[in-house]
Amino acid sequence: MEGAMSFEVVGCQLLHFGPHKTIPKRITGAVRVRIRESLMGNVTQYSLDLPVKADCGAVAHEQVRTALLTHAAHQLNKLKARHGERLSVAAE
Repeated sequence: MEGAMSFEVVGCQLLHFGPHKTIPKRITGAVRVRIRESLMGNVTQYSLDLPVKADCGAVAHEQVRTALLTHAAHQLNKLKARHGERLSVAAE
């Protein structure tokens, strides 16, 4: 469909994480997300480094990783929703 927009996550990587400096039981970090966008026949790929946080305390590494990646997914879902709204408004 010509002119259609797509927004897809190609990859996701936890860059780093550690305890918050002042808030106990909070973990902060960064997640790098690879995005592929297609708009009106133009395909663009780029990376976003998202700051992430989780209030999970002292738990296993896998649980921290899951919590931080879940926070990144939540941010991406909000971005994708806003991105779609802006495109439909711009088209009117």
